Amino acid sequence: MKELQLLIKPVSSACNLACRYCFYMDEAGHRQMGDCGRMTEETAKIVIEKALAAAQTCVFGFQGGEPALAGLPFFEMFYAWVEKLKKPDQQVYYTLQTNGTLLDEAWMKFLKKTRTLVGLSMDGVRKTHDANRRGRDGEGTFSEVFDTAQRLKQEGIPFHILCVLTAETAARIEAIYRFFMRKGYLYQQYIPCLDPLDGRRGGQSYSLTPALYEEALKKLFDLWYEDKVKGVPVYLRQFENYVDMLLGGQPEACSMYGQCSMQNVIESDGTVYPCDFYALDEYQMGKITDPDVTFETMKNMAEHPKRDSFFADAKKRDDRCPDCRWYPLCRGGCKRDCIRDGSRYTNYYCEAYQGFFASAIGRMEQLAHAREKGLI
Repeated sequence: MKELQLLIKPVSSACNLACRYCFYMDEAGHRQMGDCGRMTEETAKIVIEKALAAAQTCVFGFQGGEPALAGLPFFEMFYAWVEKLKKPDQQVYYTLQTNGTLLDEAWMKFLKKTRTLVGLSMDGVRKTHDANRRGRDGEGTFSEVFDTAQRLKQEGIPFHILCVLTAETAARIEAIYRFFMRKGYLYQQYIPCLDPLDGRRGGQSYSLTPALYEEALKKLFDLWYEDKVKGVPVYLRQFENYVDMLLGGQPEACSMYGQCSMQNVIESDGTVYPCDFYALDEYQMGKITDPDVTFETMKNMAEHPKRDSFFADAKKRDDRCPDCRWYPLCRGGCKRDCIRDGSRYTNYYCEAYQGFFASAIGRMEQLAHAREKGLI
């Protein structure tokens, strides 16, 4: 295959924080083995060997829990083994999604040297961040994360801010956006918060409701558009993708595909799952440490849905999608947001997207035209 992207969890669900909305801790609690321990060097080498054998371009992404808990020596070993095995014409890229509290000076030197793209979890200003992103002692972590963001910027290490949209952050989205812009954090991603698997949608104090989501999207787009037309080099992944889609481009986020795709989530023991939001026992696709399991075989399972229970209904979205004006852009959203009521499916955020697109489409088309002309 041409490109292969992996989401590797070197310490499984282990984390040094206790964020109130952590979806992966919730998923781990629904598995027979929630914490698979630390990835061994043997398993890591098998992942690397099979990945490099499968694709011309490999993107090794590290997530958690908190992946930095694996320790810097683990990553040094991993990167060195990749360099040893990759062919001269192969391309390799690295990403690290982190809460940022463990990144000391040695980590900074390593990330800068390897040009690893960092996704730093930071929920806006101190009040909104500390509302949910807390340490094991119950205290907020804003100060530590902010210091890390400043060091990443100072060292010239590429990083994106990952801000989870919750009841708290959505309500103060303008203040959050302006704070990020003042600090020069130009690459931003806003991620809708997930409710617990067994919980009622909107039932948590931090839950993102459709009304809050719609207003947050509208306000964010207004602010982003204003800066874009001024020539400010700000990048909000979701909006950039919508503009590219108007020009016939392929979106980056799997939730914008219109169907689920194989995400190659690799737990620390080598178990592979199709999606980070469905890392559950019933969706295991095998272990990469099994000699018969390869990334090619799992790709075939995804492309022939009848072979796998997860992909068998992966195309199911809101029943209203076929007649919706906005489907070419929305494409039904994420499967995790689709609620089944008997034989009927509805998307929890459907009305939010309808209101947002109706508000933004004219300006999106304007930006798409400008991009096509090379003006932005």
